Amino acid sequence: MALVEAVGVRKSFGHTEVLRGIDLEVGRGEVVCLLGPSGAGKSTFLRCVNHLETIDAGRIWVDGVPVGFRASGGKLFELREHEVAFQRRDVGMVFQRFNLFPHRTALENVMEGPVQVLRRDRAEVRAESLALLERVGLAEKASAHPAQLSGGQQQRVAIARALAMKPKLMLFDEPTSALDPELVGEVLDVMTSLARDGMTMIVVTHEIGFARSVADRVVFLVDGAVVETGTPADVLDNPQQPRTQQFLAKVL
Repeated sequence: MALVEAVGVRKSFGHTEVLRGIDLEVGRGEVVCLLGPSGAGKSTFLRCVNHLETIDAGRIWVDGVPVGFRASGGKLFELREHEVAFQRRDVGMVFQRFNLFPHRTALENVMEGPVQVLRRDRAEVRAESLALLERVGLAEKASAHPAQLSGGQQQRVAIARALAMKPKLMLFDEPTSALDPELVGEVLDVMTSLARDGMTMIVVTHEIGFARSVADRVVFLVDGAVVETGTPADVLDNPQQPRTQQFLAKVL
């Protein structure tokens, strides 16, 4: 069974339809990169998977559970906010902006979720969080505050913070777009390591090289619809659709 399944997902903001019937499955351990021009609906779809946006039609399941809803008596009922928060624990999300607590150290930022949300033992969480900071190459920055870190370092702390909740799924929404070019590689290296370790990931990115080397599947979106999908070799090296060809001609 797929870890993520989206069927007929639609989403509008006012009179603007942003998602137009998205169908997508993501297998366990699979890395799927979403590519496409600005305004294609990539980030909106990612936010729908984590129920940061409520879909207007269709359905999304994560690990067999309908996102934002619970099944009872053959019917679906929309979850209350605290139930949504509980459901979200299994999905880690890394945004364009790092969203770290500025008054907390890197270590405290990583510890926040497991301690405050999961109510886990603080000493145990501290040890795990230090190990996560070491995993992302920031063991020596545990006591630093976000203002003392570069953008790339802050984003790596954000990844460690998401991993601290031990998610089944990681969502990345253009995680390198706010970084200076020389800092992009250090974040992509961490993401590549996660992929090699078998983490299921959906990544919205414009980093074609990353998609080519790490993705199991590339999905190309335009105007809220899937235009083309396949392996990186299929979509990036031998695109079949004119809109995909046009996009890649500009970015490669």
